[in-house]
Amino acid sequence: MEIKIDDDSKAPLHNKVEKMMRELIEQPAYSNGEFLPKEVDIAEKLGVARNTVRHAISKLVNEGLLVRKKGVGTKVAAKRIPTRLDSWWSFTKEMKSRGVNVVNFEMSVQVLPANDEVAAAMHIKKGTKVVQNARLRGTESGPSLLSISWFHPRLKMTGQEDFTRPLYQLLEEDFGAIAAISREEISAISAEESLAEKLGVEVGAPILFRQRIVSDTDGRLIEFNKVYYKGDGFSYSIDIARS
Repeated sequence: MEIKIDDDSKAPLHNKVEKMMRELIEQPAYSNGEFLPKEVDIAEKLGVARNTVRHAISKLVNEGLLVRKKGVGTKVAAKRIPTRLDSWWSFTKEMKSRGVNVVNFEMSVQVLPANDEVAAAMHIKKGTKVVQNARLRGTESGPSLLSISWFHPRLKMTGQEDFTRPLYQLLEEDFGAIAAISREEISAISAEESLAEKLGVEVGAPILFRQRIVSDTDGRLIEFNKVYYKGDGFSYSIDIARS
């Protein structure tokens, strides 16, 4: 197959490159294990920026269609590789899939110096300026969760971003950061006074607490997130397959 894009198409360039990559990996040689051409070679043949090719490949890696090994190369996955984000949607998308409208009760965006916890989680120096986004969200019946996120300074976010958009759509479209892996810790805690007030529960009420560190398709940290859920409003289900 000749490596080229459809010049007659009016689709955005990154979409045309992604379409070409999807067609390329269907070729017998690559589906049987041959390594794909290098990003720089594909970019040169197409006459596009290398980052455009990298973005297309990253999307296919995220979907489990490709396997990329640093220093070795990229090839078609022998079978779909499940990631820990196979069923991980943003809160907005998950609620919409259930026909529930999401209500944002409070939202704040600040640029703050990283404290000890944030610095340790993101492997940055204490005091490094990071963007923090806090959202109190729920449904028409009332608040359901408080989510607080800090974003790696490498992304060069300013705090002026439109956080009313689905978060991972914003990160991908505006910063080229595709969320691929979420390392999570889940525990039960008791609501202290300020948290109880925000979620509309009694002090000491059970709260589901989830802490996660999100990385992109290259394994680079992009987000440190803490979420507090009303104990009577959520359950967390996990599908585990025996290997």
